[in-house]
Amino acid sequence: MSRKKNALPEEQQAKLIEMLNRRLADAIDLQLQSRQSYWNVKGPHFMALRELFDKVAQGVEEYANLIAERIVQLGGMAEGTAQAVARRSSLDEYWLSTADGNGHIDALSTMLIAFGKHARYASAQASELQDADTADLFTEIARGIDKWLWFVETSQQSGN
Repeated sequence: MSRKKNALPEEQQAKLIEMLNRRLADAIDLQLQSRQSYWNVKGPHFMALRELFDKVAQGVEEYANLIAERIVQLGGMAEGTAQAVARRSSLDEYWLSTADGNGHIDALSTMLIAFGKHARYASAQASELQDADTADLFTEIARGIDKWLWFVETSQQSGN
């Protein structure tokens, strides 16, 4: 850890940084999975879904940036390389065979739900470590993920 002056004890900071880097990996993975949907969606609602998936990816990128910034504020190093993400992400792999809109909606919804659970757990962990700022950050992220999940799920087309 590079930053020596912080309101939190070093042991607490180290635990928070490790947890934050795991969630950063999840956020980057989710962002890339959103891009996978964006790049590969096909079907009658192509344009609307492509626009939605693009917005989800942009929103998740903002969450990744917030997490990375918090890591650095605590004196750590944000580990966002492809190798670190592959090693740390707790999200399942994206279903690469997915092509139609509803398939991408199902795949992305599943990942949004998983990421939301991890964000809520991270908020609880941060609270246990007495870091209200990190807990609030993950509460904000979980709320945003709920919004994106709502948008994605309500885009499901019946009869397709």
